[in-house]
Amino acid sequence: MRLDSSKIKTIKLIYNKITSKTEQSFWIQPNIKKKNMNRKYKNRLAHESSLYLQQHAENPVDWFSWGEEALKKAKTENKLLLISIGYSSCHWCHVMAHESFENEDVAKIMNEHFVCIKIDREQRPDIDQIYMTAVQLLTGRGGWPLNCIALPNGQPFFGGTYFQTEKWKFVLNSLANLWKTEPQKIKEVADNLEKGLKSIDIIETKNTEKELDKEVFTSSVHNLKNAFDFENGGFGGAPKFPMPGMLRLLFRYYFTEKELDVKQFLDLTLQKMSHGGIYDQIGGGFSRYSVDNKWNVPHFEKMLYDNSQLVSLYAEAFKLSKNEEYKLIVYETLEFIANELTSHEGAFFSALDADSEGHEGKYYVWTETEIDSFVSEDSAFFKSYFGITKFGNWENGKNILFRPFENEYFIKKHSISTQKLFELVSKNKQILIEERQKRIKPALDDKILCSWNALMLIGYLDAYEAFSEEEFLQKAIVAAHFIEEKMLQPNGKLLRAYKDGNANIDAFLDDYAFVIQAFIQLSKNILNNKYIEIALKLTNYAFEHFFDTKSGMFYYSSNTNNELYMRKMELNDNVIPSSNAIMATNLYTLSILMQNNDYLSISKQMLANIKPELEQNAYFKYQWNYLYSLMSSESVEIIITGKKAKQFLKQLNTEFLPGVTLFAAENENNLAIFNNRFSNEKTLIYICRNNTCNMPVESVEEALNLMKGK
Repeated sequence: MRLDSSKIKTIKLIYNKITSKTEQSFWIQPNIKKKNMNRKYKNRLAHESSLYLQQHAENPVDWFSWGEEALKKAKTENKLLLISIGYSSCHWCHVMAHESFENEDVAKIMNEHFVCIKIDREQRPDIDQIYMTAVQLLTGRGGWPLNCIALPNGQPFFGGTYFQTEKWKFVLNSLANLWKTEPQKIKEVADNLEKGLKSIDIIETKNTEKELDKEVFTSSVHNLKNAFDFENGGFGGAPKFPMPGMLRLLFRYYFTEKELDVKQFLDLTLQKMSHGGIYDQIGGGFSRYSVDNKWNVPHFEKMLYDNSQLVSLYAEAFKLSKNEEYKLIVYETLEFIANELTSHEGAFFSALDADSEGHEGKYYVWTETEIDSFVSEDSAFFKSYFGITKFGNWENGKNILFRPFENEYFIKKHSISTQKLFELVSKNKQILIEERQKRIKPALDDKILCSWNALMLIGYLDAYEAFSEEEFLQKAIVAAHFIEEKMLQPNGKLLRAYKDGNANIDAFLDDYAFVIQAFIQLSKNILNNKYIEIALKLTNYAFEHFFDTKSGMFYYSSNTNNELYMRKMELNDNVIPSSNAIMATNLYTLSILMQNNDYLSISKQMLANIKPELEQNAYFKYQWNYLYSLMSSESVEIIITGKKAKQFLKQLNTEFLPGVTLFAAENENNLAIFNNRFSNEKTLIYICRNNTCNMPVESVEEALNLMKGK
């Protein structure tokens, strides 16, 4: 959404005046190798738990973390707030830190004229959401580092992303002078921008009585098709982001509509991503995104939330295609998670940095000479298999490992079996893994975030369902126990972040939404109501502290949080689905399990409110479209009861059944979905559509035949 021209005129005048002196250069790769700095500075951030904040503890900038001390100082001294937001594995955050925040001349300007606040966006997404939206309204784009200037009361009026040093100094001096000489002009900009910020969250409640038209879902996907890259997979051009949730929506669409071009696009995208440099070909796991349109040149940071969702995506893809390469990707990625991002308590760390030794990607790339030396016996084959060249396929003679050809090409060229090819690749990959471990690793951000851990828990459960690997279920159980013991309060309140034995920061709506989703799925797989009961407790807490009765939607932050400039709602799906969309989906699922019409009506209201945007804004409404696809077609439930329930559940879990509610119980169970469905002698499988059930059957084969209409 953009402000209308009458409101934005003054904003643009100031913004253009300040930013016209020099041009930003986003893609010039600087050398950010740290010099031997004089470590005489130690600011407040040295005492913070966030790795990102600690990375700025030796800046000459007089940084504050977000809180009463900084906000009170700004009001008392009538100083502008300089709010700088990033995260530990953000490459361009490091660049601006090295260029500007370590610069004493820059720091002098910042300290003299501003109250400077550093924020880890992963710890405080609520603050990031406000100021990111403001910058997007001002400039039409966003990203990190995010630098926003606000009035002493927190009202934003100016902002941008990465600024080169001289431009940053010019911006700061210009704003400081404007605040001194024409403060009313700045206040006018801030007031106009505030109107725009508030207008985004004005939700008109829509009529829920009207029947949902299935063609809205079809039309939304057809609009998405305009962005399909049928040559390289993915959406649009460079840079390319894996969008696991959107791809899972397309799995659902193919399941219902059987459009072969959608299936072909999905297969192409999953293959290109897993063969590209965005996937760590020797260590497993995916980078944040690809700089090029072929998935070959990654932005090397590795995030938990990407990898958790991609595990789920490839596990589901395996169910549909039985492609063994997809299975390998799941296993290798989970091995990466176990080796690099798992704490001794069984929870999951947040990220690995893109940089090591001051250079992006240094840990992951190779020269031809190194490859010849380390895998000398199979060097020619290995270089061909992973696209390694004498002059480098990247920059400065370096090579990123990716797969330019299919396995069949090498099997035919070298007259070897599939098994022999696999052994040859695996042996040499292991050699490089051992060599790489001798290098200095990228920095690990070891904070444990509630919502991201829930996503990883879901990833393990999806892998367990696809492959019946008990180890995956056990890891999910351990992670759930960690959330329950370390991050859940007796009253149903969650805490956002955990590090060094301490949990802090009140959780946000995404934490509740994803934990509820994960705990529902875990209860299903352990055939135990314990985590369903916790999910219901969390749902009740979310209604009490996040729900807006006027709109029927949920705020992102709790009503107990009084320090924010404003409360906002998260409605758009991005790389991670929006918290409101997940909450609406959870309520739909809980309405089936609990036979609770109140949950269903609220879910319907939330979807109705968003419905006008589903077709026009399909790219950012994929999870809403997924829910729409469920609600606009017949609901399907598979209910298993009896002594063989776990065995039958594991068998049915391996089937590709997107959108089907599948639950099982071995003994009498108080969930409403199991009412009057037990037999003392038999294990029964009920196939139900729109609350109408077939006569129960006693084998998985019969159940699948019923599902297929046989």
